Amino acid sequence: MVNKNLGPLVSTDMTRCINCTRCVRFTQEIAGVMELGQAFRGDRAEIMPFIEKTVDSELSGNIIDLCPVGALTSKPFRFAARTWELARRQSVAPHDGLGSNLIVQVKQDRVYRVLPMENEDINECWLSDKDRFSYEGLNSDERLTKPMIKQGGAWKEVEWNQALDYVAHALRDVAKEHGPASVGALVSPHSTLEEMYLAGKLMRGLGSENIDFRLRQSDFSGQRAGIPWLGMRVAELSKLDRVLVVGSFLRKDQPLIAQRLRQAAKRGTQVSVIHAADEDLLMPLAGKLIAAPSQLPERLAQVVKAVAELKGATFDTKATVSPEAKKIAESLVSGQSVAVLLGNFAEQHARFSTLNWLAQQLAELLDGRFGFLGEAANSVGGHVANAVPAAGGLDAARMLAEPRKAYLILGAEPERDCADGNQALQALKQAASVTVLSPFKSAAMLEYADAILPVSPFTETSGTFVNTEGRAQSFQAVNRPLGETRPGWKVLRVLGNLLKLEGFDQDNSEAVRDEALGGNGSGKQAPLDCLDNAISGVAVDLAAGGGFERVADVPIHFTDPLVRRAPSLQRTRDAAQPTARMNAATLARLGITAGSPVKVSRGGTPSILLAQLDAGLADSCVRVAAGHTSTANLGALAGAITVEPA
Repeated sequence: MVNKNLGPLVSTDMTRCINCTRCVRFTQEIAGVMELGQAFRGDRAEIMPFIEKTVDSELSGNIIDLCPVGALTSKPFRFAARTWELARRQSVAPHDGLGSNLIVQVKQDRVYRVLPMENEDINECWLSDKDRFSYEGLNSDERLTKPMIKQGGAWKEVEWNQALDYVAHALRDVAKEHGPASVGALVSPHSTLEEMYLAGKLMRGLGSENIDFRLRQSDFSGQRAGIPWLGMRVAELSKLDRVLVVGSFLRKDQPLIAQRLRQAAKRGTQVSVIHAADEDLLMPLAGKLIAAPSQLPERLAQVVKAVAELKGATFDTKATVSPEAKKIAESLVSGQSVAVLLGNFAEQHARFSTLNWLAQQLAELLDGRFGFLGEAANSVGGHVANAVPAAGGLDAARMLAEPRKAYLILGAEPERDCADGNQALQALKQAASVTVLSPFKSAAMLEYADAILPVSPFTETSGTFVNTEGRAQSFQAVNRPLGETRPGWKVLRVLGNLLKLEGFDQDNSEAVRDEALGGNGSGKQAPLDCLDNAISGVAVDLAAGGGFERVADVPIHFTDPLVRRAPSLQRTRDAAQPTARMNAATLARLGITAGSPVKVSRGGTPSILLAQLDAGLADSCVRVAAGHTSTANLGALAGAITVEPA
């Protein structure tokens, strides 16, 4: 049999194939799309993809585990090592909010392969491709292995004591000269609980409340009583009979949560969607409302009003209920176990607080549950670690809109990870001092930073991720740090010592974890009394925008610094260069044909992109991906955008 090209992730040895069709059944029954099939008959039968197609599902790597004879193997791992040479160590995925359990296979302090560790409560026996193959980024040429400081405009590698002394003096001097509020910290939501906690403690020790991990969020209005979370256990998603998903690129943002809802839909669960893009979720939908981003609050208000009418209640809004909204409302009202879930796009929305409040009202009317799907590994953990500003402090958006004199950046690349990458870049460039703690260096980082400290990625440090259901999962390092890399919590602890701050005397990460969890470190669950999705004090705004609007998704393989540096993932279809996607009516209105270059801008330097037809977008919407250097100059993830022929 001839080997097949299944793409950059899966390799084939078809002479081993016994035609068991496990891979075929997985792509159809679990991943939701039939990408493989069996052709011919008898002794000529073969498993193959469709003509000139590859396997592009975000769950494709699971067919490697399912193959009983080794006909399907990992292309990045192929011939790299013998299985019996590898040590197997447990860990937790650092990417989306699920916190999938991993088995990391190591040889001579190098990660060679990642496999799923079965946990029915979280990832079952599956892994997304992002969690499975992102380990390649650990060996990137951009890995930092020694501290660097900028002297006389040139970068110089230095010893740790010199670098830490330099950073401590820089932070102290700026705080003393310009006041503590002139210092701010931007923390990646993929950082460990321990790193987040000590970063917050360091800022407060300096007298500043300017710390935030919600980098892609732009609307911080409204008051919260507790920590936003999923609102239920992950396993309970399978038991729902009615679900409304608001503002989520569900398949790519939450691959395994999408898989759970897909299986539930097969058993009769009715899933409905309100979103700015009509994507194929590979499951039947009871109803959907697709509208421009600025119209989403009004569309959600329609559903709330329709549910109120069906329930004999009142909901004060001028929104006129459309047939689509009524259809979704009827589906929700007919259920016994109902949930309203807000996705990443909703949290990144310019009127996120309005969407939050409306979803809360809807869940109350339905006597159902309401929650957030969770963008990153520690989207809940960041709140638990108190890596958010208290009264008087600035959130991430304000720290960049009102530039500080000094910044501490932990694990993030703000030009690609913030709600407005262009604004972030300009704010960092004007600062007197920028210290970056990261496993990697980037071209932009070398422009704005004056000190870069190499801290460990998740495989080289112990730590904790608190997933979207509030489950605290601790893990140990699976291999020794590369070069002179050090665990982030240790670096922050030593900085606290050099600054002579109190409370930086922890001997290990477990002590930091227990302190961050308020003495609940021995359990597997963050304190339930602090998990609360309620929001109040919201000035509800249902006004729609005008002109062309941007629909910005963060592609699955561009969400964080590690996955962006995984070569095999960057060769997948999901990592294609951004395009300007529009529906046929919008293309015709602009006089543009699909495939032609267009100039996309928001008042600054334009991006030249290829136009692409996307029938799933509303009129006057232009979908341009974020998380790329080529689109960082377009600024905010939502709002008016200019498109014209190039």
